[in-house]
Amino acid sequence: MQSRHAIPPLDAEADFRAAHPEFEATRSLDELRATEYSRVDRDGHVFLDYTAGGLYAESQVRAHAELLLSGVFGNPHSTNPTSLATTEMVERARAYVLEFFGASPDEYVVCFTQNASGALRLVGEAYPFSPLSHYLLTFDNHNSVNGIREFARARGARVTYAPVIPPDMRIDADRLAGYLEERATDSSNLFAYPAQSNFSGVRHSLDWIERAQSRGWDVLLDAAAFVPTNRLDLSRWHPDFVTVSFYKIFGYPTGVGALIARKSALRKLHRPWFAGGTITVASVQGDRFYMAEGAQAFEDGTLDYLSLPAVEIGLRHIDRVGLDRIHTRVGLLTEWLLAALGALRHADGRPIVRIYGPLDATDRGGTIALNLYDAGGHFIDHRVVEQRANEAGISLRTGCFCNPGGGEVALGLSATELSACFVRSPDRLAIDEFRRCIDHKSTGAVRVSLGIVSTFADVHGFVEFVAGFADEDPAEA
Repeated sequence: MQSRHAIPPLDAEADFRAAHPEFEATRSLDELRATEYSRVDRDGHVFLDYTAGGLYAESQVRAHAELLLSGVFGNPHSTNPTSLATTEMVERARAYVLEFFGASPDEYVVCFTQNASGALRLVGEAYPFSPLSHYLLTFDNHNSVNGIREFARARGARVTYAPVIPPDMRIDADRLAGYLEERATDSSNLFAYPAQSNFSGVRHSLDWIERAQSRGWDVLLDAAAFVPTNRLDLSRWHPDFVTVSFYKIFGYPTGVGALIARKSALRKLHRPWFAGGTITVASVQGDRFYMAEGAQAFEDGTLDYLSLPAVEIGLRHIDRVGLDRIHTRVGLLTEWLLAALGALRHADGRPIVRIYGPLDATDRGGTIALNLYDAGGHFIDHRVVEQRANEAGISLRTGCFCNPGGGEVALGLSATELSACFVRSPDRLAIDEFRRCIDHKSTGAVRVSLGIVSTFADVHGFVEFVAGFADEDPAEA
């Protein structure tokens, strides 16, 4: 699907490098891709789905396999030799997570979970919501943050969404500041927001952490989309709860995340149940139990203890590569990609692409949500774009990315339209029924995202793919 808009890749890259001499400082990432991630180019992939999951280096897998093959490791809930060997590995991983994020072990504790969603559920189910409490969150949140509202409402708490403003999709600062003043002084109040949007790529200011805390709020920071390409320094910023998924940072292992919590905040949580490993004493006949302290009280059953050493291996890999170097490369490639997509036009001058979020690289990450439009000015179904991308060997993502609030604001879906759909189908609503209900407006977008070994060839290839939609017959598109 070549286009008259095509730019020869070598000429385009030469121009890009000339315009951005600082890109040369990231050259080691090209070498890293050729050695540690060679399978990407060998198999012809254009990988643009880093926000969904990172790629792993070959050395990570080898180091983990060698570790497992070099020893005997048992369930850590014991004091036998193999259990103690495992406990040592788990605690090393726990300590290195704190070190990686600059978190003092005197202030923070790491609770290992299955993923960021598991960490968010731990907070939601155990936070001391009451009828006097207030749960405040931004429109632009992952569904696992939205889901906490159900715990809050079940206990009578007030739930408020602070809006984001299109087209840049940034927080409405005045509205949020006003909401932060609305809390009961004799109750627990929780404010949750993402450090970086997994929909629009906007990096929301970390200054909101201290501003909210100074007004008596506990702060839950969803850092899952932020930490793969940005440094979160918990010696500078002090959110009460931070949630992460490690596979989004370094690809392997999957199935491990963490709740990084201030010890003072963790003591506020009261779990609604207990499980194996979370208690010191439990009795059937005595009908009592006593919770363990710290992280142990939040790690249900047996941890995925053989995977946890791979977390330390992965974080050390990122430290060797250099997070600042990754940040610089992703920022420069994102800036070029935004400009190149914005320049694509049909023959009559109509834009091919509409981007949801900032159109420059200021305070935004390498996640870009967009839709394509045909020569008649009508959006092209994101599922069609995905199908064609699949045929071209491009890995991207479509839908609302588990961020319905961001999608609804970006796509212009009103509360009235949405409420009418839900009233019509109160029990179950299939996606095709939903689309018909809102008169076939777009129910999602196309998302591309950059990461550790993204190259200029990747972003250039995507621009060429999008340019192939220029002047296409609307009926065909």
